[in-house]
Amino acid sequence: MVLLEVCCTGIESALNMLGEGAHRVELCSVLECGGLTPTWLSRLRDRPSKDLLSRAHVLIRCRPGDFCYSQAEVDEMCRSIRLCREIGVKGVVIGALTPEGDPDLPALRKMIHVATGPDSTLTLVFHRAFDECRDPFGALEQIISLGFNTLLTSGQAPTAEQGIPILKQLVERAAGRINIMAGKGVTLDNVARIIRETGVTAVHLSEREGIFKLLRHIQNTNF
Repeated sequence: MVLLEVCCTGIESALNMLGEGAHRVELCSVLECGGLTPTWLSRLRDRPSKDLLSRAHVLIRCRPGDFCYSQAEVDEMCRSIRLCREIGVKGVVIGALTPEGDPDLPALRKMIHVATGPDSTLTLVFHRAFDECRDPFGALEQIISLGFNTLLTSGQAPTAEQGIPILKQLVERAAGRINIMAGKGVTLDNVARIIRETGVTAVHLSEREGIFKLLRHIQNTNF
């Protein structure tokens, strides 16, 4: 089975997507810049839907732009991660890079330490900062060694369809050690090709016109 994740910018839309067959949702705001930490994150306390929380990952990204963060920005994102733990969501979506284009190991380890503290059950997703890494396969090994559960990527291309060759290699090199999730530009016309030619175990979709039709199509297709 291919896991279906939909990126949502509100609680109601997230509940709608889960009701329409999405397996998981990524919660964020400001999609036009690639997504930021939801400005409404604390409102999840007021809507303690067990089904939503158990299937929601929260994007942790404090600002638009590059993924090279100051210590103050890392500290801000750690505070958001703590809030996610307190609320009880399924997982967090994080990423950080050095100016050279490698995973920023000190920043990532600090965020992971907060995410995986005592009694934490948060799962970890490395977001599309990966698509700006200078060495995708070296970065893959580092991300696996850090304990991430999933890597979201377009195969270092503008869209997942264009990134099929790299996505396929990532799946092969990962060899089941991490889930590779294809995201960016997944549509009704290309989703079958992306899944079949790469072997990805998950796809990441954005809430948009036709999303319900796309969800039903994927659910009803034998890959």
